[in-house]
Amino acid sequence: MEEQNQTGAVHFHFHPFSTNPAVASLIFVAFLLLYLGSLIGNITIGLIVWQDHSLHSPMYFFLFALAILELGYSTNIAPLTLAGILSMGRMLISLPGCGAQMFFFILLGGSDCVLLAAMAYDRYVAICHPLHYNLIMSWQLCGHMTLGSLGLGFLLALPLTVLICHLPFCGHNEIYHFFCDMPAVMRLACADTRVHEAALYAISAAAVAIPFLLICLSYGCIMTTISRMDSAQGKCRAFSTCSSHLMVVLLQYGCCTLIYLRPSSSYSPEEGRALSVVYTFFSPVLNPLIYTIRNQEVTHAARRLIARMCWFREPETFLLRKNIPSIRSRDRS
Repeated sequence: MEEQNQTGAVHFHFHPFSTNPAVASLIFVAFLLLYLGSLIGNITIGLIVWQDHSLHSPMYFFLFALAILELGYSTNIAPLTLAGILSMGRMLISLPGCGAQMFFFILLGGSDCVLLAAMAYDRYVAICHPLHYNLIMSWQLCGHMTLGSLGLGFLLALPLTVLICHLPFCGHNEIYHFFCDMPAVMRLACADTRVHEAALYAISAAAVAIPFLLICLSYGCIMTTISRMDSAQGKCRAFSTCSSHLMVVLLQYGCCTLIYLRPSSSYSPEEGRALSVVYTFFSPVLNPLIYTIRNQEVTHAARRLIARMCWFREPETFLLRKNIPSIRSRDRS
């Protein structure tokens, strides 16, 4: 069996959401709309931050990086899930293909969690040390923090993926999930997986628990600073700066904690699949909406971008209308 693993002879298939073609079609349409919403929303956020010079600040630099990560995260999961829904469980995926999806899932998901912690630190500096903000949050530091989140995601993804891909798989190879999630794949191994479960728990703690504690520490200092403010307007502005980020943090970390930071004996495949739908399909759609609706600067920048696009089209329409009478006069002559 070890030889089969190395040659890629092992194949998996996903447990279908439904064997009823009508129900499967509805689920496919729903997931496709969520995926398209994620693509449109995150691409829009990226274009807004890229095009509008007023948003060229560290806070929106991290928002741009988060949108790029969400794009990769969604694209890693959604196309294979949609193909699996259409095939209703008949589509096969090889062990190397499953390992590649796991690797990018941990890489992008772990980087996402660490980047959210970097965004919390940015808000801490902006509220608690506003006079030194430009000095502390330099572009060099922002670049290092973003690359560091990717580097940490890579270091977390590689060893766990290698460990799982070297497990022997035999017999029933149906993954009770819609993608190659680590707990669901490890349940199919015909070997002792206690070391792998411990590694998964340790990596989950490094990717989820530690950044979450840093976020809590940052917001503890932020709340202390806000409580000392005399201006009600200053308090409202500080809360509005943090509210969108807090909503994204609670959505992301809440689901990850319930799946990966719980004892393996209490893992439920049905519950794991339902929670995974939230953070793989709903979260990438909700994040751009949260940052757009709750942030006036992003909303104003989006309006300016739309107005600029309409202005580029309007002169062409104006010139066309202006030339219509001359064209008609030439035709009459």
